[in-house]
Formats: sequence, C-alpha cells, structure tokens
Amino acid sequence: MIKQLIVELIIGGLCGFVANSIMKGKSKGIIINILLGIAGGVVGGYIGNLIGIGGGWVTGILLSIAGACLIVWIFKKLFK
Repeated sequence: MIKQLIVELIIGGLCGFVANSIMKGKSKGIIINILLGIAGGVVGGYIGNLIGIGGGWVTGILLSIAGACLIVWIFKKLFK
C-alpha cells in the first residue's frame, strides 16, 4: 500500500516535470510538479475514459502528461 503510493507520487512528479518542461511552465518546485502530475493523471484518465483509451502503464503515463499539459495551458491562459 505504502509502496504503491510512493511509486505513484514518483511517477506523478515525473509526469508533472515533463509536462512543465513541454509547456515551459514557471513552477520549478518538486511539490508543484507532483501535484501537477497527479492532477494531470486525473484529468487525463477522465478524458481517456470518455474517448475509450485506457489501461496499461504507458497509456496512463501518456494520459497523465497530456492532462498535466492541459492544466498548465489553462493556468497560463487564466493567470496571464
């Protein structure tokens, strides 16, 4: 249980970092990247379920990165 949570936090942090780098975001903190990756996973998973994509590690990571990129884009538009 704890090991799974740690793995998910690490993967969420990496997804947030990748999305932040792709979108050239200003946040550079590890906590922000973890939260961005987790939120991106939620958004990406929701969108993936809507269009029928899901299952598997690679798909989950790609959807997390895409969702995090979407969140960064929205925040850039809202707080410009």
